[in-house]
Amino acid sequence: MELYVTEISKYVIALFMLLYTVEAFMTFRFKTEKKRKGIYIRQIICMFAVQISCFIQIIARTGKPVYLFFFAFQIIIFASVLMLFYVIYPEGNRLIINNACMLLVISMIILTRLSYDKAVKQFFIVTASFIIGFFVPEIIFRFEILKKFTWIYAAIGVVAIGAVLLYGAATNGSKISFTLAGITFQPSEAVKILFLFFMAGALTEAKELWQLLLASLVAAGHVIILVLSKDLGSALIFFVIYLALIYISTENIGYLVAGLAFAAIASMIAYKLFSHIQVRVKAWLDPFTDIDKSGYQLSQSLFGISSGGWFGLGLYGGSPTSIPYVEQDFIFSAIAEEMGVIFAVLMSLICVSTFLMIMHEGYFIRDKYYRLLVCGVGIAYIFQTFLTIGGGSKFIPLTGVTLPLVSYGGTSVLVTIVMMMIVEGICMVRTEERMEALERRKKKMQQKAQTANTVQYSDYDRAKRR
Repeated sequence: MELYVTEISKYVIALFMLLYTVEAFMTFRFKTEKKRKGIYIRQIICMFAVQISCFIQIIARTGKPVYLFFFAFQIIIFASVLMLFYVIYPEGNRLIINNACMLLVISMIILTRLSYDKAVKQFFIVTASFIIGFFVPEIIFRFEILKKFTWIYAAIGVVAIGAVLLYGAATNGSKISFTLAGITFQPSEAVKILFLFFMAGALTEAKELWQLLLASLVAAGHVIILVLSKDLGSALIFFVIYLALIYISTENIGYLVAGLAFAAIASMIAYKLFSHIQVRVKAWLDPFTDIDKSGYQLSQSLFGISSGGWFGLGLYGGSPTSIPYVEQDFIFSAIAEEMGVIFAVLMSLICVSTFLMIMHEGYFIRDKYYRLLVCGVGIAYIFQTFLTIGGGSKFIPLTGVTLPLVSYGGTSVLVTIVMMMIVEGICMVRTEERMEALERRKKKMQQKAQTANTVQYSDYDRAKRR
């Protein structure tokens, strides 16, 4: 019976995941949230169908009723998040919140399989993150004063990551975290938000070349500190955010080319200076030559992806725990092994649809500050996704960053949820801009009508006098 349940559920999970992903891209056919309402309802049905099918498989495999209670709590929380968001923020973008919940559902499923204790811990962090996150759109929408603290954001960010460089705990040779009262957090994740606000403000204010150079120097300071901390994944993300926002702000292709050339030179220098980069590059080029040491993680990741096949081995059917740090750096490999390559690719496409929707919102907003901010969030999100999936599948060297909303990590999930809620707040700003534009158009038409009526009345009065 267990075998039948596992085999059937694999195809059911893939089918509902496919339907969800197709609906995610169908939203781009319609311009308004009102016309997308049916799509969002179908997405929610598919989301919970995937969750139910996966937990049926988990319970069939383990026979532990404790998972049933955990599953029930998840249903309550995610359903509450979706319902409250739709009621509180009807002007927000529902695809972004739907996709965020879908990725968190996948995270809870795979983390439950890998480590029940970590899954429970992550679930509480997700719940707390949504409680905090629900205030963010209103703050973004109401408080334009946030635009005025550009250099304060930069100062706090530099101090925070500088403190990690000096006093942070070393993890695998990199200083990336603090541990206080048994709680470990990664300041560079939170500084990412401050950096986005700083770049948006600095580039909005930059009217002269020297102002652009000053913003570039401060951005370089962030990146250099992260490089010295050997947090090279975060350094790369910060640099790409800077380069992309410079181009979006100025539309100068020369800055983009110069930035890419600088990145190539800096990469070669970093390769010469840092031995662990050399180890990662050698492992990337051929992980099987030193399969017992430097190539072990990547080779196990590739074995897992290839052994899963199109529809996966089923939850608890593979051995993803053989990959070190699988819950953080190699979560994509675990998903591909047990839930299938098709499922993993569809999950990646959901991430792409989130990015496209964020950039779509950024394209239409008129306020330059908010446009840069929302585009920065989209770029940070998709580039980190690319680094994680690309590193785990040997497309690029490993960088040691988490897959947003999916990997285990409290700071990462909190920051990503806050970033998504920042986008939702900017969506509300764009809605207000649209309403103001319609109001101006309406007043203009009324003025034209009044002018026409006045002219007609004057013509009639002159004709009557004659």
